[in-house]
Parts: sequence; C-alpha cells; structure tokens
Amino acid sequence: MSHGTIDRLVYMANQISKAFAHDPEAKAVAEISDHLKKFWEKRMLAQIFHHLDEGGEGLDPLAKQAVAALQRKAQPA
Repeated sequence: MSHGTIDRLVYMANQISKAFAHDPEAKAVAEISDHLKKFWEKRMLAQIFHHLDEGGEGLDPLAKQAVAALQRKAQPA
C-alpha cells in the first residue's frame, strides 16, 4: 500500500467525519461507519483497518472510532 493511498483514505474518512460532526457522538460514529460500509470497496476498508491497527495516524477522533466500530463488526465472531 502506498503512502499516498492511505493519505487519501484518511483524508476521505476525515471528510465524512466532518459531515456528521454536528450529530451526537454515538450517532455520528454509527453514521460514519454506515457510510464507509455502504460506499467503500472492501479493498479500501482493508487498507484503513490496517492503518488503524498501525495506530491510525491522521484520523480524526470520530473517524477513528467509526473505523474501529466497523472493523469490530467485520471480524468473524
């Protein structure tokens, strides 16, 4: 994965986060997670999950929470 690719994914996740920042935190996290699940390719999600596992540098707090929530749901029980 190129550094430019993850930078772009972080930027996109943060933009989505900003769109829902006016909502209460729990609702915003759920909306961001839902948006990522609906509109991001599996490859993109895998890359942002890996980035989160490496510390999630650059992700806004809401985006980080949303990616973590989505990652938990994506893992097999």
